[in-house]
Amino acid sequence: MPEWTIDTTAGELLRREHGREDGARITEGWPDLDLGTAYRIQDALLDRKTGAGQTVVGVKLGLTSRAKQRRMGVDVPLTGWLTDAMTLAPGEPVAVGQFIHPRVEPEIAFVMGARLSGPGVTAERAMSAVRSVHAGFEVIDSRYRDFDFALPDVVADNASACRFAVSGSAVPPDGLDLAEESCRLSVDGETVDTATGAAVLGHPANALALAANGLAERGLAIEPGWIILTGGLTDAVPLHPGSTVSVAFDSLGALSLTGTR
Repeated sequence: MPEWTIDTTAGELLRREHGREDGARITEGWPDLDLGTAYRIQDALLDRKTGAGQTVVGVKLGLTSRAKQRRMGVDVPLTGWLTDAMTLAPGEPVAVGQFIHPRVEPEIAFVMGARLSGPGVTAERAMSAVRSVHAGFEVIDSRYRDFDFALPDVVADNASACRFAVSGSAVPPDGLDLAEESCRLSVDGETVDTATGAAVLGHPANALALAANGLAERGLAIEPGWIILTGGLTDAVPLHPGSTVSVAFDSLGALSLTGTR
């Protein structure tokens, strides 16, 4: 095992991602790893990706719903980075063999119209900076064996970010009741879960405000044009070759992902 530092941990997580290989928690070898250091590892991982030519296109939130928190055994939301290399076009097949153990979760996604900088961002102010709202899917893929991690582990691993898709239909935020916006998650045509936007911290705008205020603590802000994934509304479902995962929202439309080999 390496000597765990910010640099070696970022390198190990990137090696696992590229090699499609999971491993033990970092905190097994670095038991006093704290959240501040974990976010520095996350940023070091991003630096390696942007250094290889990727571009930051947004931010994702994780563990914002009680369903996800219960499944992962943690109780604090977190943020991670989205890059252009993670983008899937709506309906684009997902080659499952590229990943370790991918899972899919439905999300309410925002496209930002204005810069949003903390601290002190409220849900109301956050929504005023949103240009459009979309149906979204995130494909998560932990670099830890069996998705088993402590909170610092998953923060360092960029919140299990892997791929994402947002619908092409842009819905203006005015007039939407996103707390009541319902979705139906289906696998191969069979409904497996339902939820409303209230599953995300009571309202997706709360997740957006949390992201802006958290980034401000690191001297960063949410930029115009960025995509914000506000967090999984339901528990994530595994994606298998030949299987199709679909979500249908009340107002935001529908989206599907199909796994291939």
